[in-house]
Amino acid sequence: MRKGRLRVLLGAAPGVGKTYTMLEEGKRLVGEGRDVVVGFVETHGRRATASMTLGLEIVPRRAVVHRGMTIDEMDLDAVLARKPEIALVDELAHTNAPGSRHAKRWQDVEELLAAGIDVISTVNTQHIESLGDVVLQITGAEQRETIPDRVLRAADQIEVVDLAPQALRDRLAGGLVYPAERIDAALSNYFRLGNLTALRELALLWLADEVDQALKKYRAEHGIDRKWEARERVVVALTGGPEGETLLRRGARIAARASGGELIAVHVTNPDGMRARHPGALDAQRTLVEQLGGTFHQVVGEDVPRALVEFAKAADATQLVIGVSRRSRLAAAFSGPGIGATVIRESGDIDVHIVTHAAAGSGFSLPRPGGALSRKRLVWAFVLALVAGPALSWVLTRFHTETSITSDVLAYQLLVIVVTLIGGIWPGLFAAVLSGLTLNYLFVEPLYTLTIADARQLLALVFYVANALLVAYVVDQAARRNREARRAAAESQLLATLAGSVLRGEDALQAMVTRTREAFGLTGVRLLVDGETRVADGEPARDDRVTEVPIGARGVLELHGADLEASERRLLQVIAAQLDQAIEHGALARAAEAAAGLAETDRVRSALLAAVGHDLRRPLTSASAAVSALRSPELELPAAQREELLATAAESLDSLAELVTNLLDVSRVQAGALAVTLAPTEVADVVFPALDELGLGPGAVELDLADELQPVLADAVLLQRVVVNLLANAVRHTPTGERVRFSASAFQGRVELRVVDRGPGIPVERRDEVFTPFQRLGDTDNDTGLGLGLALSKGFVEGMDGTLEVDDTPGGGLTMVVTLPAAEEAR
Repeated sequence: MRKGRLRVLLGAAPGVGKTYTMLEEGKRLVGEGRDVVVGFVETHGRRATASMTLGLEIVPRRAVVHRGMTIDEMDLDAVLARKPEIALVDELAHTNAPGSRHAKRWQDVEELLAAGIDVISTVNTQHIESLGDVVLQITGAEQRETIPDRVLRAADQIEVVDLAPQALRDRLAGGLVYPAERIDAALSNYFRLGNLTALRELALLWLADEVDQALKKYRAEHGIDRKWEARERVVVALTGGPEGETLLRRGARIAARASGGELIAVHVTNPDGMRARHPGALDAQRTLVEQLGGTFHQVVGEDVPRALVEFAKAADATQLVIGVSRRSRLAAAFSGPGIGATVIRESGDIDVHIVTHAAAGSGFSLPRPGGALSRKRLVWAFVLALVAGPALSWVLTRFHTETSITSDVLAYQLLVIVVTLIGGIWPGLFAAVLSGLTLNYLFVEPLYTLTIADARQLLALVFYVANALLVAYVVDQAARRNREARRAAAESQLLATLAGSVLRGEDALQAMVTRTREAFGLTGVRLLVDGETRVADGEPARDDRVTEVPIGARGVLELHGADLEASERRLLQVIAAQLDQAIEHGALARAAEAAAGLAETDRVRSALLAAVGHDLRRPLTSASAAVSALRSPELELPAAQREELLATAAESLDSLAELVTNLLDVSRVQAGALAVTLAPTEVADVVFPALDELGLGPGAVELDLADELQPVLADAVLLQRVVVNLLANAVRHTPTGERVRFSASAFQGRVELRVVDRGPGIPVERRDEVFTPFQRLGDTDNDTGLGLGLALSKGFVEGMDGTLEVDDTPGGGLTMVVTLPAAEEAR
């Protein structure tokens, strides 16, 4: 019997339209004459979704009684007995009621498929088992209902039902997803814009991976080895050298040319587990890969080019980016073709890009002083003397005549000069002595004996040695001058970089310490200021030698690694001076920052004086005029007028007392002297007194407090002041006929209080100003006080380890969100 086919509609979050799309597809199939039934559908009270069930045959549900509750589940036996061609089964990850045949609905679906019935179902990203921990990190909500990845991957067809995050929030705000009482909590918790964006990306990436696996499976089943360029996959080979950044940026540009291009970086290491020559550079390149949106991989292989090509083929790479070889032509002539040539030969149909680069990048090392010629040149010179000498002797003996002694001597002399040019004095002396003895043994009578019968023969040997010494001296001096020039250039580059780091300010110390470690080839460098580690770089070994260099009067630079030469110590003194300047620069910057704080304090003080001069004048004038009139012996006032004057004086004095209290409170907040007593506090115990204080009833404020709401850890007095300020502000800006909404909900150990108004709102660019003292955004008169309400509220909330933020009200208006720790969570 044919097994049924499973088609799954995957959504990033609830409300994107999976069930609607499933029902819409069912009606389309019915229109084509297909036999379709609704095995189970969950409309969640959404009218548009419910309307899509009209015209579709619905299999009645099975009622399951559990602990006195009746739960409706899909009647699996009824669907099997009906045996339709296609069954629509919603919520594939649903957990069935106890007593059902299967624990999970996807197991019901598997039985339908086994019976030959095609199934169209739905599932959300958060229900995929392998993504549970990622979804928990994103949303903070743990998912109890999950579906194994294998079940979903076994589906014959998976489609993403996509909706932009903001469009989903608009749909939610319009009441198209959840009932009105759940909208605010959903918008502020699970349906945050960042959460929805991350979940959407997660769904698309999961499907992209599934498509990629399906493509690989198809190619394997059909024996297709040639790559299919469904999208660009650019592999960049990193050696850990300074050219890595250039290669990565070039690879990123290549990947960006095609939609959906993928950047993959790989570093091949030897199987002996030795560390890379430039671990710091490799770490920096790993970070750059992540910034460019790529992935970093590290593979082990003895044959670097073969391991690189095998990795590229396994990753279905379409492009391979490698750097041009840093070896000289002479080295290439002796050691054969490099990695680039081998990669090109083995790459097959993968395009290979060999990118030129400047070797003098970050992470360079200063040339070591001391010997002018490298050990490698010495070895090659000795090898040339030992190999070319016997070869030359064999050639000369084959063509030797009595008159060819002059050319024989010149040939050996040329060999001595060439060896000396390559290796300097010691290989030159070795070649001179060896060639002189060989010439005496093979070509000077008596032949085949080492005999100096004539003083002229001894003089010839002396000439050989003298020529070798002279040429060696010239070569050594040239090499030494070249090394000194290279070292001077490298030192200049290092000092220029250090100077630039100082000018860059706050990153200067770390940049200079890192540069110092790389330049001198040290295992670690640590800068201590006033006995405390300020910055460090590298991983020192226990047996490293430690050198301490004083930095001004406050600092010490610890160098871990080999001893430094005298010339390096001179350069180190220059670096120490630069570090001292950087430390001083940092101290000056901190002093300037403190001065800026004082300037801000002066600005606030000036604003305070200006506000006091204006806002306090009105209540003082009113109170003074009322009292003067009452005390005047010339005025005989009726009782009603006297009561009115007394009320005016009392109101003015109360207003004056409130302003002074707010001024004192804001001063305490800014001085950090706010006294806060935290204790478990019920939100209702704060909200109702605040409403009474403001004289607000149900006609002005709509309350929405979540059931079984946790107490908050707060200072009840301060929290009431916050609620009063926020409600007063919201009522003042809410149009006539509209109500302010106050809601409270718990999420991830925090409690959110939301004060929602339908007023004009505040532009995004000016939202930070609402918490600045003496600001009255949107006010055109001075009857609203000093503008301290929101500034005080923010200070009070932060003093209780909470946050006060501004958000948009869906449909227009402003929402003030207070977030405080839940009392149980805090304990």
